[in-house]
Amino acid sequence: MSESTMQAPSEERRLLAVPPRANLGMTVWTLLRWTMAQTGAMLPLFVVVQAAIAGAVIVGFGLLIPDIDTPTAELLSTGAPTILILVIGLVLCPWGVAGARTSGTFTYQRALPVPRPLLLVSDLVVWLVIALPGIPVTVLVAHLSYGIDYSFDWLLLAGAFVLTTVMAVSVGYAIAVLLSPMLSQLVSQVMVFFVMLFSPITFPKDQLPDWFQAVHGLLPFQAAADLLRAGLLSDRFEPSGHALLVLVVWCLLGLIISVRAVIRRG
Repeated sequence: MSESTMQAPSEERRLLAVPPRANLGMTVWTLLRWTMAQTGAMLPLFVVVQAAIAGAVIVGFGLLIPDIDTPTAELLSTGAPTILILVIGLVLCPWGVAGARTSGTFTYQRALPVPRPLLLVSDLVVWLVIALPGIPVTVLVAHLSYGIDYSFDWLLLAGAFVLTTVMAVSVGYAIAVLLSPMLSQLVSQVMVFFVMLFSPITFPKDQLPDWFQAVHGLLPFQAAADLLRAGLLSDRFEPSGHALLVLVVWCLLGLIISVRAVIRRG
């Protein structure tokens, strides 16, 4: 690749001016500044998108159900945060990485004298910040729509949020790095379609055939929804050890695949 294609704009070069002997903390902070400078201006738009999706799931799905009762409203309201996080991790993250690969930014970052796994770490932190408004947005929409009274288990909610977001972003990141930009966007769109319509996140798993329930027992989508639901309505739902195990396994799997892909490619 020619020198001209490897050069970044002056502002980007200034942000990424990592000294050769910079310690780990300085390197991470510099990469975080770089990543946030790229996406920070889009944060208001991401919040608007999250509010729109929350309204579509909580209010829109509710319109399809005549005379919606309280248990159904609770499933919609507590499942919406999971869908928001999965959309961010499985759609927006691959979209961002694919754009960086197409523009050459991703190649430039990988050419820097920093450990490549730190590129993934900085992306994870920024996407965690982007996903954070999803929970308060859905809680507000659900309260205004159905008058849901939440009973928070803050420790469980925080842990489930971090695990779910890291799992979704790492899986989305792996898809975006392993596949071509166009193919990764197509795969991510199909995955979200599957999550929203065929995963027991906003409806009871008993509505699915037995074999499909068994499949979802191994996938992370229902597990993430169950843990977040238990954190939002702690007086009505209990956290499941199986759900925690499934989510942790998928989180580790996504991280391992993403790190290996970042190290080996290019």
